[in-house]
Amino acid sequence: MADNRPKKILVAEDTDSNFLLVSIILRKEYTVLRAYNGIEAIDVYKKEQPDLILMDIKMPEMDGLEASRAIRDIDPEIPIIALTANAFDSDKQKAIDAGCNDYMAKPIVVGQLTAMIKKYI
Repeated sequence: MADNRPKKILVAEDTDSNFLLVSIILRKEYTVLRAYNGIEAIDVYKKEQPDLILMDIKMPEMDGLEASRAIRDIDPEIPIIALTANAFDSDKQKAIDAGCNDYMAKPIVVGQLTAMIKKYI
């Protein structure tokens, strides 16, 4: 029997306007969950078992790199896509080294985001 439930995407993002934009892009096709910081991202991940995580890198309390490492320790398979305003190659490498599968610089480009998500789920 096919699994027809909508896929769940956890968006770890502390800025309301950024979350709103991503949510509007995704909510027609996916169930969108939110975490405001890395600590919440780990908690929501454990409770909800999302299919993919969009991880902001700069967040209060615990940043996205630290949260990605912690989630990766629990689940080596979950796709994690880093979203960040920092577009330097060194930032991308830090995200990959922390366990992120992929990396996207802000501002978000709708077609790039949806294509990247479809690549993983």
